[in-house]
Amino acid sequence: MAIKDYKALANDIVKNVGGEENVDGLRHCVTRLRFNLKDESKANTDTIKGLDGVVTVMKASGQYQVVIGNEVADVYDAIVDTTNLGGDEASGSSNNAPEDDDRKLADKAIDFISGVFQPFLMPLAATGMIKGIVAILGTFGLNATNSGLYLLLQVAGDGFFQYLPVMVALTTARKLKMNVFTALAIAVAFLHPALSTSMTNDVLYTLFEGTPFASDIYSTVFGLPVILPSNGYFSAIIPIIVAVWLGSRLEKWFKQRIPSTVNSFLTPFFTIIIAVPIALMVVGPVATWAASLIGVFFTWLQGVSPLVFGALLAASWQLLVIFGLHWGIIPISYLLLAETGLNPLGPLMQISTFGILGVLLAMLIKGNEKKLRDIAIPGAISTLFGVTEPVIYGIMIPLRRPFIYAIIANIFAGAYAGAMDTVAYRTGGLGIFSLMNMIDNEGNLGANFWNVAISYAIAVAIGFILQMVFPVNRLEEELPAEALATSDASGNESSASQAVVSDAEMAVSAKEEIIASPLVGDILPLSAVADEVFASGALGKGVAIQPSEGKVLAPANGTVSVLFPTGHAVGITTDTGVELLIHIGLDTVNLDGRGYTSLVEKGQKVSAGDLLVEFDIATINEAGYDTITPVIVTNTDNFTDVLTTTEPVVARNDYLLTIVK
Repeated sequence: MAIKDYKALANDIVKNVGGEENVDGLRHCVTRLRFNLKDESKANTDTIKGLDGVVTVMKASGQYQVVIGNEVADVYDAIVDTTNLGGDEASGSSNNAPEDDDRKLADKAIDFISGVFQPFLMPLAATGMIKGIVAILGTFGLNATNSGLYLLLQVAGDGFFQYLPVMVALTTARKLKMNVFTALAIAVAFLHPALSTSMTNDVLYTLFEGTPFASDIYSTVFGLPVILPSNGYFSAIIPIIVAVWLGSRLEKWFKQRIPSTVNSFLTPFFTIIIAVPIALMVVGPVATWAASLIGVFFTWLQGVSPLVFGALLAASWQLLVIFGLHWGIIPISYLLLAETGLNPLGPLMQISTFGILGVLLAMLIKGNEKKLRDIAIPGAISTLFGVTEPVIYGIMIPLRRPFIYAIIANIFAGAYAGAMDTVAYRTGGLGIFSLMNMIDNEGNLGANFWNVAISYAIAVAIGFILQMVFPVNRLEEELPAEALATSDASGNESSASQAVVSDAEMAVSAKEEIIASPLVGDILPLSAVADEVFASGALGKGVAIQPSEGKVLAPANGTVSVLFPTGHAVGITTDTGVELLIHIGLDTVNLDGRGYTSLVEKGQKVSAGDLLVEFDIATINEAGYDTITPVIVTNTDNFTDVLTTTEPVVARNDYLLTIVK
């Protein structure tokens, strides 16, 4: 929708970012205003998002970004005209902006982890529900040995959780603007069967024998011990994020120093061959020793005060799981069960689930936010059966306060269970089905069973009450933009086969219009673009191209409606009203035109196939920028759908998009 009053919008935006005095720098690229704010807490983000003409608001790269779309230059000009901000359009910048914002490190970490999990939260919740169905089947005596249905549902539910590191690596790479396939290569190394197989070899020696850090060594590298967690890295989260972060730093360093002619394969080669060994040699020991230390601490605490032990373990269990540190406690619980037939840790591990369940139930009753309910409903079902990951990463971490309520609830419930000396007699069911583990070996529902049930009820009740009484932020205030997108523009498939678009095909029918490719290169979905605004589809549907040739051609007959002074982005409005944006590279506005040559002017009429822009891929890559190019239909809402090619590679004038009217 066209903006009716640029000055009014400009004034509203400046006012709601905290006024001129709160702006330390302002620039704009082809779609968004990029503010550097002195204090982001003074910005009224919800108000700005609700302004006519604003697509969304992003907080990234130390900037407060107001996404406008094709008319961003006009809004920027209005700000310059009515304030003392900006004024250097040629370079796209005003003041020197700080590289990083001043948010607390903990807030940055929480925001980052939340953003990593948002893209796959709903599949995570869905597979959690499947695990719940498997748990129900297990209560009827079914298992993978005697039931084919159980086996199929088990792998359907467990597969996602087993290979969660792969999903985490992919989304982490996008957040860090790293090649996703290089990140996946690093992640799958952690899951390779050879790592677990190596632990069946003869023990070479025991490191730190006789201490809590005792570690059996099965292999060495140049004399240095390779230390692996006893349960491997399946379902690991933090170790994978750390490994991919290391890979992203290495990739950026090598990309800037390796000649462009061999950059495409030597950069991932050196990144992987360095990142994998370092990550495994460093992350492994840290994870192993931290888990061991935690196990020793809780064992000691149990002997000192069962009440404090119960409160602390129940309260911290979900946090330990997030960091993969719970593996220091689980072996102790198995050992106690094997030696004494009793496991005092079992009830406390399960209590943590019910504090979260109580909070979720209150959210469903009290809240009316659609985005929250979309996660909370399936999340509550999976939590009832002991699977909490969807709500932990989708609600608890982003909102923070509900997580605190759940922890408080678990403190009281755990204290009760610890004081009552509750135990588990066996392992097996999770969540509500864990109550079967509390029935004694004679099948009696004794005091132990009822005390555990009471502790579960305490956790639910306190979590429910705290969430009902105290307010929390709306989920959409905390989630990154990619999580708020209602659909993925990359999910559309075209029924058209790959072919060169002829003049006849370029013509418009009553129902659809064919758009040709403006570039030569590899096709990627928008979701692969390491920029949330493009990846989420907030600017419209389309596709991304990784160019192999530095020429941009007109994809249809039309008029140049957008041409950024730096040449890194060009917009075409076709003769039939389709508005196309071709954004050559990510954050390439920072190059100030270096590597780009514009061959057209704004307002110029062009024909399909006309040369619009030339760019030097090597120069852009050597400066540390990715040339991946989103091709977006910015007025997507005017059409029924935008379909994309299914082919992996396009040449000049090949079919790229179908506009369904």
